[in-house]
Amino acid sequence: MDFLTDEKLVIVGAAGMIGSNMAQTAMMMRLTPNICLYDPYAPALEGVAEELYHCAFEGVNLTYTSDIKEALTGAKYIVSSGGAARKAGMTREDLLKGNAQIAEQFGKDVRAYCPDVKHIVVIFNPADITGLITLIYSGLKPSQVTTLAALDSTRLQHELVKYFKIPALEVVNCRTYGGHGEQMAVFASTTTVNGKPLTELIGTDALPANEWEDLKVRVIQGGKKIIDLRGRSSFQSPSYLSIEMIAAAMGGKPFRWPAGCYVNNGKFDHIMMAMETTISKDGVKYHEVAGTPAEQKELEESYKHLCTLRDEVISMGVLPPIDQWHSINPNID
Repeated sequence: MDFLTDEKLVIVGAAGMIGSNMAQTAMMMRLTPNICLYDPYAPALEGVAEELYHCAFEGVNLTYTSDIKEALTGAKYIVSSGGAARKAGMTREDLLKGNAQIAEQFGKDVRAYCPDVKHIVVIFNPADITGLITLIYSGLKPSQVTTLAALDSTRLQHELVKYFKIPALEVVNCRTYGGHGEQMAVFASTTTVNGKPLTELIGTDALPANEWEDLKVRVIQGGKKIIDLRGRSSFQSPSYLSIEMIAAAMGGKPFRWPAGCYVNNGKFDHIMMAMETTISKDGVKYHEVAGTPAEQKELEESYKHLCTLRDEVISMGVLPPIDQWHSINPNID
């Protein structure tokens, strides 16, 4: 049986729709034969495991447990959706307090039970903040923790595909950066449509400026639309993309989209945010984001919004002041 690795992958929050889909996707993609499902809600967790056993995936040693120590011991890769889900009428930011506390405990559990973990992907909202909290309390290096941010870029691609009525292969390098929330920065300057720069189409008959602004709103509200249509938050798309991220960290195919990572470069400091990234066995590395002056301004506004959320978490007492982060995690500048 060909697997990417034989090392232990743990799916946290596996009883939920995102977690159970992540587990199935990881097995379908043949990432590792060694997969452990964790969730504190034992009956639903057992139900997920039973269904996955019934799939009869060849060569996979699937285990499950509601004991976090058992789950994390020996883990080399973790994907966590282990927070509260977003419901109708809620923003990602509405989940801040409860999920921040969950992220704090998760980080501490990682430090206690699997300090040798190689990579963690955090996807529970607001992911930029929960990922930052996880990083600080886990004691890991910034290169070892990423957050899901790709959904906004894939939603941008999809909106352009619908607008221009062309195949997705013809809409290339769609990018959003900054926060995964209402204040994301939607870039046009990176994208080409049928080989033409998107910026050359905006403001023409092909894509009038007002239509572009409306399209950007649809991208930003993409998650809300799923909730309105299905009565629950997205689960198939975040599941797939997060498993693509952990696969890249295992040495698989390069991840195609931006990812959230820790940034501290003099312009954006002490924050987790979506950047242009490379994820590999060596971890995540980010690259400077270049855009038009208007796009750079949007990115700066997104960063300020993330700083506001971070500072709220500090005021709650979930995180200490920034100048104390290094004492908790020596890998943090």
